Amino acid sequence: MMFKRKIYTKLLDWKKNYSAEKALMVEGARRIGKSTIVEEFAKNEYKSYILIDFNDVSDAVINAFENYLSDLDTFFMIISTEYNVTLYRNESIIIFDEVQMFPKARQSIKKLIKDGRYHYIETGSLISIKENVQNITIPSEERKLKMYPMDFEEFCLALGEEKMVDYIKKCYADLKPLEDTLHYKAMMLFKQYILVGGMPMSVAKYIENDRSFAKSDVEKRDILTLYRDDIGKADVKYRTKVQSIFDQIPAFLSQHEKRVRLSNIEKKSTFPMYQDTFFWLGDSMIANECFNCSDPNVGLSLNEDRTYVKCYMGDTGLLVSHAFNESEIADGELYKQILHGNMALNEGMIFENAVAQALTANGYSLYFYTHYSEEKHRNDIEIDFLISNGSKIKPKIYPIEVKSGKRYTTDSLNKFIEKYHRRIGKAYIIHPKNLMVKDEFICLPAYMTFCL
Repeated sequence: MMFKRKIYTKLLDWKKNYSAEKALMVEGARRIGKSTIVEEFAKNEYKSYILIDFNDVSDAVINAFENYLSDLDTFFMIISTEYNVTLYRNESIIIFDEVQMFPKARQSIKKLIKDGRYHYIETGSLISIKENVQNITIPSEERKLKMYPMDFEEFCLALGEEKMVDYIKKCYADLKPLEDTLHYKAMMLFKQYILVGGMPMSVAKYIENDRSFAKSDVEKRDILTLYRDDIGKADVKYRTKVQSIFDQIPAFLSQHEKRVRLSNIEKKSTFPMYQDTFFWLGDSMIANECFNCSDPNVGLSLNEDRTYVKCYMGDTGLLVSHAFNESEIADGELYKQILHGNMALNEGMIFENAVAQALTANGYSLYFYTHYSEEKHRNDIEIDFLISNGSKIKPKIYPIEVKSGKRYTTDSLNKFIEKYHRRIGKAYIIHPKNLMVKDEFICLPAYMTFCL
């Protein structure tokens, strides 16, 4: 199935404004649909295209890169002949798919862009992992574009719910609640989304099989197996640590604080011992890292404390399949509990992961905040996420609290606002109820998170 992806407009912008000067590097985790959307773009927007899949490439193509980059007339003749495609100057595009499998192709971009005949897009998984680029020169003639799993808006479009998406956006813009029956429908769509996730093959299996969560789950487990295979190829120095963190992401998120406790993995562990581990998981985009910000301000990264970290799955649907074994899912009871809001702590884990996923897809780096009270001997303020407007003229930060239940308190948010009121733009609560503006908070239904 072909899905509408929002990244397509960014591809159009690149073609219009940058393609003559820069190749486009589309980065993302495995199986999020990079190759599919890039090839669809090439079909629609160019007179001809060649897709070179470096997972399955001929010796003739490899030989062209090895021996003929100094003779580009011969290089293009070999490529064109091998794929039986006529290339047209300024009207054709060449795609380097899974280019991390053959880094020399990535290095060739400098020469190919300077030549100026054609446009180039690269796609890659784990593309900037150290061991994949250590022997090449990264071309400056390369613009990076990150791609993520389908967000809630794209999921709704795949289900034919365009009118619902437009209505949600309008209500968000006007800060007005949805009509009650439509709010209920939107929440049901959102719960379907967090169960199925945003991996295109999972969504396709769900739709093609009359909205079967079980068929979707089979596809997600195959993807998790691919991720474990990728981890098995990581540098031996930190491979075991990466596997340990990956395996325990659901356990960490099921705790109240949801942050990674390294002592649970290995006694006397410290963050520097696991630094490459988090680099690998974050850089591969399998996981989304969230660091503690010790002094919330517009420059959140300036005050990040990397010794306190949360680790979310890059896709919430994958988290569901990762957290529960097949027998727990097979009878459908798990789906009923989530759809009807009876998951207690586990539902909190899933909701918070979905919010982290949405914020990441919207371009935010993830930060949280905690304040330890010496008097109480515990954290007395815990804020799930902090984002900023990035303005240097009128800098503001926006705290976000995630509530999976309909009954909740706002003690931490109240204290945070009191402590940092001059720095705060708006404070958000993400919850399962309808939109409401209450005191100093904007309370958004979970399905509106993609609008932030």
